Amino acid sequence: MLRNASAQVLKQFVRHGTTDTNLILERSINRVQLLGRVGQDPVMRQVEGRNPVTIFSMATNEMWRSGEGEPTSTGDVSQKTTWHRISVFKPGLRDVAYQYVKKGSRILVEGKLDYGEYMDKNNVRRQATTIIADNIVFLSENLRDQ
Repeated sequence: MLRNASAQVLKQFVRHGTTDTNLILERSINRVQLLGRVGQDPVMRQVEGRNPVTIFSMATNEMWRSGEGEPTSTGDVSQKTTWHRISVFKPGLRDVAYQYVKKGSRILVEGKLDYGEYMDKNNVRRQATTIIADNIVFLSENLRDQ
């Protein structure tokens, strides 16, 4: 609803013209690709009056060697794991993710970043970053196990 109202206001603004030379309508990109392992089996949730959503966590890892970039890299190897919350709203993909994504699976997720707020059980406002998936690629190593 808000998106439609914003689009109508923008159309009216553009239609009526403007002398503001600083106004430039440009496209932007909100795109994410994650390659990693699933941290938990997906759950499907549905809030009354809304479409269901499949949710799971995913880990990505970064590895580096201390002293990297030096001619003789003999430093210790370090690793950092980052956890991501993945939400799948797209009807067909949502059902496939719920049925076939399993803990430990190595997958590629493509989608967009979404930021939101919620109140936790102690009534404290929290911020959450979620990846809204619009494509999931199951890597061949997962298919051998089935």
